[in-house]
Amino acid sequence: MDKSVDNLIYHNTRRSLMKTVFGVSLFLMLLVPVMSLAHGEVLAMQETIIPMNVPENNKLPWGFVEGKIASHAEQHPVIIQIYQGEKPVHFAQVPVNDDGTYQYKFRVLDVTDGKTTRIFNGDYTVKIFKMIEIDSNYLGYLAEQKKSGLFDIGIGILDKM
Repeated sequence: MDKSVDNLIYHNTRRSLMKTVFGVSLFLMLLVPVMSLAHGEVLAMQETIIPMNVPENNKLPWGFVEGKIASHAEQHPVIIQIYQGEKPVHFAQVPVNDDGTYQYKFRVLDVTDGKTTRIFNGDYTVKIFKMIEIDSNYLGYLAEQKKSGLFDIGIGILDKM
């Protein structure tokens, strides 16, 4: 076989393998619950799903997602993902204030030179991902409850305890 064809096949195979490794790594980072035992703290990713409706007759230019995290993990932003059906529409990363509050403001309607553009219109699903600190004593208590067999607690990290 020609050396240039061998080289092309090698680079395409290598590129495909790198894309696969990157894709799997990204999937694991975003979708698998995150636990950290550094410095005795236990961090977990908490997901909240809420519906959002932007009516057709909406006249307000801004929409927002806001909340307060009771036990927020410092230096970890909130991740907001907006979907229309299964289609991803908008993603954002938002800092958390010292008191655990966060707010993300986004355009839903734009009026420029008398022309109205509806950026969001209809029904959406908003997914909010927050990093929280879990008391390690409480985690131990949950592990004991799971071992007792009286409760089915769906927390994967407990299987390792």
